[in-house]
Amino acid sequence: MLGALVVALSSAGTLAFASRRIVAEEAAYRAPAVGRCTPSTLNHSATLPGTSLAISPLPDSYYASAHTQISLLGASKGDLGDVRASGSETGSHPGRLHGYSQGDGASFVPSTPFHAGETVTVRGKLKTGSKTQPFAYHFTVATQDTLKYVPPAHQAAASSGEAQRFHSAPSLVAPSLDVTAHSPLSAPGDIFTAPDAGRGPSGPTIFDEAGNLVWFDPLPAGVESTNLQVQQYDGKPVLTWWQGYIPPQGFGEGEEMIDNDSYRRIGSVHAGNGYKADLHDFKLTGSGTALLTVFDPIRCNLSAEGGPSGGAVTDGIFQEVDLRTGLVRREWDSLDHVPLGNSYSPATDTSTEWPFDYFHINSIDQQANGTTLISARNTWALYELNTLTGQVLARIGGKSSTVKLGSGAATAFQHDATVQPNGTITVFDNGAVPVVHPQSRALVLSIDPQTHTDTVLAQYEHPPALSSYSQGDAQALPNGDMFVGWGAEPYFSEFSSSGQLLFDAHLHGSYQTYRAYRFPWTGAPTNPPTIAASTSAGGKGPTTVYASWNGDTQTAAWRVLAGPSAKQLTPVGGGPRAGFETAISTPGPEPYVAVQALNSAGAVIGTSPAIKS
Repeated sequence: MLGALVVALSSAGTLAFASRRIVAEEAAYRAPAVGRCTPSTLNHSATLPGTSLAISPLPDSYYASAHTQISLLGASKGDLGDVRASGSETGSHPGRLHGYSQGDGASFVPSTPFHAGETVTVRGKLKTGSKTQPFAYHFTVATQDTLKYVPPAHQAAASSGEAQRFHSAPSLVAPSLDVTAHSPLSAPGDIFTAPDAGRGPSGPTIFDEAGNLVWFDPLPAGVESTNLQVQQYDGKPVLTWWQGYIPPQGFGEGEEMIDNDSYRRIGSVHAGNGYKADLHDFKLTGSGTALLTVFDPIRCNLSAEGGPSGGAVTDGIFQEVDLRTGLVRREWDSLDHVPLGNSYSPATDTSTEWPFDYFHINSIDQQANGTTLISARNTWALYELNTLTGQVLARIGGKSSTVKLGSGAATAFQHDATVQPNGTITVFDNGAVPVVHPQSRALVLSIDPQTHTDTVLAQYEHPPALSSYSQGDAQALPNGDMFVGWGAEPYFSEFSSSGQLLFDAHLHGSYQTYRAYRFPWTGAPTNPPTIAASTSAGGKGPTTVYASWNGDTQTAAWRVLAGPSAKQLTPVGGGPRAGFETAISTPGPEPYVAVQALNSAGAVIGTSPAIKS
């Protein structure tokens, strides 16, 4: 696809024309007013005219971070030369050109930041065959709208129904899950969540089919997590999730975490260009890159939208980051492509403290065919993009849909738009707040390429009805079922393809979770099992041993070892695993005890330390 977009400059006359165009553009260019945040013409291509380069920041854009790198995608580092950046106020910026590990581009990384409001001119040379072609363009650095940090409110201790506690892991206070519907027809796999907003600790959490805790990683107070899921990294299954700070304005400032199947950290992914990763989406690709969302509040004159002239707007961004180098290969910004007036959120009551969140990107789905599908909550629309150029090819829903919406196909405040292998689109349609639909639902949509009509193929609603004002996801499972996380309503449901409810569960108290998934998972923690023991009748009766192993999925049974000392232990009993923690009684008082975890074949896969009972 990239080769088809390359325009070779193969004559001296063409090179001369390119040079004259650059000089003319520079002469005509004037720094814009400080309050401006959108270009005069929207939806420009990221491909620099006359070159093979897809660049960011885009030419003549106004959103750039002061810490931005200059991303040049579409030519090898060796074909790029003499790349320079100069600010209209700060002058020439020294820097280095760093190549992407994929070999298809490079970023010029300035040694010092630019200044807010200044115009930056980028120049360089691109080798194309036997010719060397000059290029140049401009962008403007935004004035950041720095939001005040709001410390999290002190939360009271979780109630007994809201959280669960364990003898063998006394420091672990985990969210509780109540399973209210279950069927042997449901798909295999565990439930992946990241409960937050509860009175107990927050953190990435795995439950089994029966609602038993499998793994919980409690985070410090004030740190939240979202979007726990299983992805592939270097050909192996890994756990990924976002964690960080969630300001009252409803986005994330943090980083993306990657753990292996032993729950050991093998990496963390940060946003580039001076930003922090947002909570809404994170995708690992098969080419050694990651896609992540960013929310960037910047100052903006909003008087044309009925807002303050000295206001602020939140730019919806996604980046593709090279995992090996951390460089930003591409950056897409809503302010360059989608009008402010397409929002269903009003600008009238916004301020620099509460910026105009006109777009609110919440999912990214990059396809092998050269397109990317994104969802924007506050425009009620999905956008099909040309992945290379960044241009919007189709708008599905919202105020200026290019697709005709069939009966029931309009979404409102939707989340998690995903293209399925058969070309259909799954999406979670919140429908509130304010109320647009009587209840939230998961949809399967089909767009006819001839008639450009969006048709509802399937709709899944919760019995009884739920109306989720935020968050949520719709996961199409390999067996044809649909797994739905209901977002602000702390329910998780699985439906058959015919709409039969096969599984239903909910968190307790004030807990909620941004998304919920079902995945097959094998966890093999490297730390040993943990135990506790108590002996009845004043130390003379039977000993009860409590055994657990946070994150383990392979233990089928426990064997209890006991003896007069920690080094003299023999088997005295055991029993099948019974949930996260298993209680096992021994025949009599035992001075010292330990446990062995046995897999389904009876092999020992873990041994706890011996403790005095």
